[in-house]
Amino acid sequence: MSDITTPQTADAAAASTTPVLTVDGLTIGIGSRKNVKSIVKGISLALTPGRIQGLAGESGSGKTVTSLAMLGLLPSNAVVGGSIRLGDTELVGMTHRQLNEIRGRRIAMIFQDPSSSLHPQLTVGTQLTDHVKRHMKMSSKQARAHAIELLDRVRVPNPAEALARYPHQFSGGQRQRIAIAIALACDPIVLLADEPTTALDVTVQAGILHLLRDLADERQLAVLLVTHDLGVMSAIADDIAVMRHGEIVESNVRSEIFVNPQHAYTRELLASLPGAAGFEEASE
Repeated sequence: MSDITTPQTADAAAASTTPVLTVDGLTIGIGSRKNVKSIVKGISLALTPGRIQGLAGESGSGKTVTSLAMLGLLPSNAVVGGSIRLGDTELVGMTHRQLNEIRGRRIAMIFQDPSSSLHPQLTVGTQLTDHVKRHMKMSSKQARAHAIELLDRVRVPNPAEALARYPHQFSGGQRQRIAIAIALACDPIVLLADEPTTALDVTVQAGILHLLRDLADERQLAVLLVTHDLGVMSAIADDIAVMRHGEIVESNVRSEIFVNPQHAYTRELLASLPGAAGFEEASE
């Protein structure tokens, strides 16, 4: 399948410019209220249907914490300020019960290591069908058919047979595809991908990235791609925000970030990439 976005009608294009998830002035601190370590310092982002928003930065920059805040998965001693809105719904301050109705159903997440995100003692079929039976009220038969369709879409071989197998019986790349299928099971509108290809070899990594691009285009998913690797961003991101020390230091469309970076830290990240000289020549 091509990784080129399908042309949209004027109405669809206009609708897709409206963010489905908006982060405004988000602050995150960890610790007691008298001794809080600031992790994220007033950042703003907007996730739009059909577009992949990259969030790049070195380890400790606050990018993963930002994505976890969107699902309310921060530790109990986290202090969160600012706003995270899913459409007209404010997520900051929601109870765990309220967030459970949104997790998976409206916002889903793919984690870095599928070995830890998939339950080792449950079959792939159980992990796929439990979500849809609970959130989408499907019968067991409907859920199974839906699970097979999802595994086929993310290109897991022999999807009907795969349902009866356990995560350890698959390769790392196949486990990540299964994790993506589970994330898509309840048809979310926002997909958060936290370093989804870090543990994979280069060939497998490329396949996962192209799959994410295709899914964003097909389903008009708003995707947040979190990674330290601007090379990964260059493959599929539409927009890139560069994060350092809890702040976004630069944000622009992909082409401008790579050809005309404005911040010294962005230039440092680009200079560390293989073939960086080519980027420097293109920007001169």
